Amino acid sequence: MTVILYWGDDDFAIAKAVNKIQSSAIDPAWVSFNYEKIAPDREDAAIVALDAAMTPPFGSGKRLVWLMDTTLMQQCSERLLAELERTLPQVPETTILLLTSKNKPDGRLKSTKVIHKYANVQEFGLIPPWKTEELQQRVQIVAKELGLEIAPAAIVLLAESVGNNTRQLYLELDKLQLLAGGSGQPIDRSMVASLVVANTQNSLQLAAAIRQGDVGTALQLVAELIDRNEPALKIVATLIGQFRTWLWVKMLLEVGEKDDRVIATAAGLGNPKRLFFIKQELQATTADRLAASLPLLLDLEYSLKRGGEATSTLQMHAIELCQVFRGDGRWEMGDGRG
Repeated sequence: MTVILYWGDDDFAIAKAVNKIQSSAIDPAWVSFNYEKIAPDREDAAIVALDAAMTPPFGSGKRLVWLMDTTLMQQCSERLLAELERTLPQVPETTILLLTSKNKPDGRLKSTKVIHKYANVQEFGLIPPWKTEELQQRVQIVAKELGLEIAPAAIVLLAESVGNNTRQLYLELDKLQLLAGGSGQPIDRSMVASLVVANTQNSLQLAAAIRQGDVGTALQLVAELIDRNEPALKIVATLIGQFRTWLWVKMLLEVGEKDDRVIATAAGLGNPKRLFFIKQELQATTADRLAASLPLLLDLEYSLKRGGEATSTLQMHAIELCQVFRGDGRWEMGDGRG
């Protein structure tokens, strides 16, 4: 394909993919002639990119034209649409026209349909923090890419430690590779624990503290998450995703559903075996309490979007949520029991 579209919010993964194209397609001796990176604030950036894509490369290798952070799939004038329809089918095999965007393409736009018709499209989205199986699969994929053998327990701990931070995952695996030192031994959990800075205070732990009604731990976790510059809306998105998953599982269990595959599908779980652990987590709560948490979480999201101060807004709602799961409306700092 001579036209490529990368989109998504995983900037590091996109940058690695772009570097891979650059190193494989462009002759290093001719890179200054055959590589053009066009910023979105450049006047008529899209037109410049389309014109550049039609220019033959100098010397050997291919020509790479990179239109960065384009909004062609969000808004596109009739003039631009006409240029896309005229140019994209004619991009020569000697040129790679690369489009990147943080935003999801709007499938309703004609420009999106034209680009999808001629481009190789790939999404680079950050994995939601509550999708633990996908985070672990990501660790396995990157470890394999780096030629590392990693034990299952180490995969779990590393996924918990770095979450969906792709940049940190590569950095930690690079360090673990140096620690292994070509010994041929697989990276085990103890190696990860000794070297990786574990971000143990994460949003999933906050969800667990709330479910247990542990106000003191919940408030402490909120403070630590904010101190680590974790975006408040990202924390809330994780909480909402986790509590929705728990609610689906608990509702189906309470109505007598026995088939783990049915429950896993309804709850959006990729691995039905995870249900064993989720069932244990939910033994001490009810579907009614889980359902009561969602309006509070949505109100929390609304308050933050209206400009509420992150720490105080999160902590006030954490207290309310913990009271739902304590059941008696009372709480004491640091006490996780009713």
